Parts: sequence; C-alpha cells; structure tokens
Amino acid sequence: MNSYLKTSLFGFIVWLFATLFFVLFGEYVLYAPGSKGFLVSLTLLLLSTGALLYFATRIYMLFDKTKHAPLKFGLVGTIIGLTLDMFSISNYKTVFPSLEPSQVISFTAWMSFAYALYLIIPIMMEMKTLKTNEIKI
Repeated sequence: MNSYLKTSLFGFIVWLFATLFFVLFGEYVLYAPGSKGFLVSLTLLLLSTGALLYFATRIYMLFDKTKHAPLKFGLVGTIIGLTLDMFSISNYKTVFPSLEPSQVISFTAWMSFAYALYLIIPIMMEMKTLKTNEIKI
C-alpha cells in the first residue's frame, strides 16, 4: 500500500506541475484550433511533455526499485491526472481564469495526447528494461 501512496504522490506532482504551467503560461502557449500557431505550439508542447515525462519516470524509478515500476507510475499517474483534470476542465473558469474557451479546447487536445504519452513512455521504458535483462541472461 505504501508504494501506491508514493506512486500517487509522484502522479499528483506531475499533474500539479502541468496544471500550474498552463495556469501561468497557458494564455501565451495555447492557440485556438485552426489558427496559424496551433499545430506548431501543440507539437512543441507535446515534445516538451514527452521529454519531461521521460525524466519524471526516470526520477520515479530511482525511488521505486520494484518490478514494473515504470508501468505502475504510468497507470497510477494517468488515473490520478485524468481524475483531477475532469474537475479542472469542468471548472476551467476558476482554474484557468486567463484562458479563452478556444484555448481550453487546445489544452484539452494537448492533455489527451499527453496522457497517451504518460502511458506509452513507461511501456517503452519497461520494454527496454526487459530486453536488457534478456541480454544479461
């Protein structure tokens, strides 16, 4: 149980970091869908998100040495983040007061792909670990 508490805490920190980023900088980095900067902005945000999630997973693995730790982090973090984002998007006028409704749509587009990354990156890290362990045997 204690390991899931640790995993939940890490997942909450990842969610809080991402949410605070968009609270502080969302109006500058999110463009309305269909506008000139939308695809470029979304692509840069997702590349940055992927890199940060990779490093967050690596950091988590320093604290959790159990088997399948990356998978646990990806699944628990995604569950926590999606649950909290349900409330933050439902109350976007309070949580993201400086965002226009079109920017909230952009945030939701980013968020959807970011959670896919939150699952895919740990799976890829797990597969790499399994392959490395096969070679050692």
